[in-house]
Amino acid sequence: MRASATLERVIDEQDFPIRHGVFVAVAGPSGAGKDSVMDYARQRLRPHDSDVTFVRRVITREIDGAGEAHDCLTRAAFNEAETGGAFAVSWEANGLKYALPASVDGIVREGHVAVANVSRAVIPLLRERYGNVIVVIVTASPEVLAQRLSNRGRETRDEVLARLDRAHAKELTVNDATVIDNSGALEEAGERFQDILRRAAAWSAVSDSV
Repeated sequence: MRASATLERVIDEQDFPIRHGVFVAVAGPSGAGKDSVMDYARQRLRPHDSDVTFVRRVITREIDGAGEAHDCLTRAAFNEAETGGAFAVSWEANGLKYALPASVDGIVREGHVAVANVSRAVIPLLRERYGNVIVVIVTASPEVLAQRLSNRGRETRDEVLARLDRAHAKELTVNDATVIDNSGALEEAGERFQDILRRAAAWSAVSDSV
């Protein structure tokens, strides 16, 4: 007996890459203002932009009120969740472990737009997992990066310099990415990012039929 078209599609959608919806991967050096640019767009979403979901990351860092809002796990709890398949993707950077919840797969599979701050090193994995990935690199001039990192008060001068070295490492260059310079007014970078989200939403609306 032949399975129904709906059932066939459900079975087919268990495979990767997930070809419905769009994943918007936001990356860039520390201090570039990725969270600020994303928050700018999030606060200006209109009712018909409900298909856009900003994904909350899981990090092995306590919430200090100064950084992004994230879900915090101890390293042991993170490792257990990772082993149990709780994450879509995970990575390690700057002595911390990061992940995106497995629920992201459902968001994209249902034809919506998922937006997340990620490491540039994990973008190849995202492109394997999702058929439609838009990569956005938010950056800033070295002088601006150094000032912003120093203002955080989280790191020593040597740690700041190490971050800047990583920011310009050739091996972290991402092909086919849209670069947004956030050295100046947040509004300029934020509006550019909003345009990208509108394009992603339009793309996701037709991704199910192409």
